[in-house]
Amino acid sequence: MTEPDTSPVVEQESPSAVTPEQEVNQSSAAEIMGEAESGPASLTSALEREGEVAADFLEQLLDIADMDGDIDVDVDGERAAVAIVDSEEGRVSRRLVGTDGKVLDALQELTRLAVQAATGQRSRLMLDVAGYRAERRAAVVAITKTAIATVKSTNEKVAMDAMTAFERKVVHDAVLAAGLVSESEGVEPHRYVVILPA
Repeated sequence: MTEPDTSPVVEQESPSAVTPEQEVNQSSAAEIMGEAESGPASLTSALEREGEVAADFLEQLLDIADMDGDIDVDVDGERAAVAIVDSEEGRVSRRLVGTDGKVLDALQELTRLAVQAATGQRSRLMLDVAGYRAERRAAVVAITKTAIATVKSTNEKVAMDAMTAFERKVVHDAVLAAGLVSESEGVEPHRYVVILPA
């Protein structure tokens, strides 16, 4: 024998009885769901958001330090890419790069922390000042191509000089593109890349 259902009957509102607030909430939820379902588009929008937060932080920093510079924001692969470039008012102070890019590395870390504080997500954004990283990338790629040619001709591994994490990443990418394998060895700040024969 089954028991009769004694739960109270809940009346549902007809669709025409939806309040304007509920309509806004429903459309917002639909937009959020659409972004979540879109995958790469949501990653790109999250990276663009990181770039915007970083740009705001860096603009305030430049204002406080009374330094010139414009902020460019882009997405490079799976990272936000932010650059402080020369403006119409003047050139970017090379003091923001420092010796061997040490000030730039510290500024990048501060910017990542500012982004993390605003978004709640760990940031891997890349910061460049006055084209320093772009120039350094080109130089490291040239050195790596020479090392790759040596590995291919001698069939022996080649250990490169100590490099920053950014430079090591450039080397690993170039080695991978050449069809070889590389490993990082050593301890910071003397960590270096070894290129291995195929």
